[in-house]
Amino acid sequence: MTRDEIMKIIKEQNVHFFRLQFVDIFGFMKNVALPLSQIEKALDGQMMFDGSSIDGFVRINESDMYLKPDFDTFTVLPWRTKEGTSAARIICDVYRADGKTPFEGCPRNNLKRVLAEARELGYTMKVGTECEFFFFEKTEKKYPTTKTHDVAGYFSVDPEDCGIDARREIILTLEAMGFEIEASHHEVAEGQHEINFKYADALTCADNTVTFKWVVRSIAAKYGLHATFMPKPVFGINGSGMHTNQSLFNLDGTNAFYDPAGPLQLSETAYHYIAGILKNARGFAAVTNPLVNSYKRLVAGYEAPVYVAWSASNRSALIRIPASRDLGTRTEVRCPDPTCNPYLALAMMLNSGLDGVKNKLQAPPAVNQDIFAMTPGEKEAAGIPSMPANLKEAIDELKTNTLSRQTLGEHIFNKYIEAKEKEWDSYRIAVTDWERDNYLSIY
Repeated sequence: MTRDEIMKIIKEQNVHFFRLQFVDIFGFMKNVALPLSQIEKALDGQMMFDGSSIDGFVRINESDMYLKPDFDTFTVLPWRTKEGTSAARIICDVYRADGKTPFEGCPRNNLKRVLAEARELGYTMKVGTECEFFFFEKTEKKYPTTKTHDVAGYFSVDPEDCGIDARREIILTLEAMGFEIEASHHEVAEGQHEINFKYADALTCADNTVTFKWVVRSIAAKYGLHATFMPKPVFGINGSGMHTNQSLFNLDGTNAFYDPAGPLQLSETAYHYIAGILKNARGFAAVTNPLVNSYKRLVAGYEAPVYVAWSASNRSALIRIPASRDLGTRTEVRCPDPTCNPYLALAMMLNSGLDGVKNKLQAPPAVNQDIFAMTPGEKEAAGIPSMPANLKEAIDELKTNTLSRQTLGEHIFNKYIEAKEKEWDSYRIAVTDWERDNYLSIY
């Protein structure tokens, strides 16, 4: 899309308000809202903001930063039309005060850097994310609860699935914004849902993922519901994941993972990529699974991957190979959850896979049996390690993983670890309801 095309749409659809959006290093969407009079200035990349006010960005003495819009991300917001006027958004990259230097703490800039390095090796990355989420009811004062509004299960239909209307409007909204929706359904747990949209190049997929979460929460609020992507909001039921389907494509547009003559019709490149993901999985977990709560989901018995292994079909493994072949040949990495920053998570998984490709790492044998049912001795004999058991263990793995600092860059690497260590320490010293319930009356 060009600047002139954007200005034409703004005039035709009577856009009066314009949102410049970006994300911080933790994946939270931020925006600056502008009136019509400032739109041309914004499109020219002349809008400044205070970077010192954003977590993980810069110090107060170096706070001035520019927002440079990516014209391809421009879209009118269907749910913000009111009294004949519309609102639109555009996603931006963050630049330093000179207006010319990409800010190294901007996750989108960082992913672009990693993708450029992959391109030098002859590859582009295609990705499709599957974000699960819950609809919960709110209190009279509009605070979220963990009370679901349905008793439906996997693939249920109405009237059991009370989220159909909200889900339908979410889909219509996303389609109006240019998403190609492939499927939607009720998930395993009560109140849990999933909407799948078509895969794209990695940068577009990251943009789509943060946009998807924003739209889901916004439309749910219209129905009086709270939509949450929290990995494990309720004990004893399935949590929410963000299975990430990914593949490398050659620059000529062919799928580098596909070899019709190879084992499982996978190429050597695919096997090397799998090996790289397995090698670095414990190291990137703090990025793909960034919360204390993330590790309440990564436990046996709830379809979440706990063990670092791969399989052509086994859903208890970290990596699954879906049945589709040719252009659809891909790996499905099942550990990420939807609270991750997709720009950082995709960068970490891409470089992990490329570590295997560049160094021709050999993938271990596939594990086709139910790993949850294996004894500790059987898992040890098969050489199957576990994912980190908590955020502290994941942070320690991130700090010692040699790939992490290079992938995230010095700025993001240090700021991210600093923040996550504070988060873990806050959790560590907190007194929880579990402790009161189990100790207060008997000690």
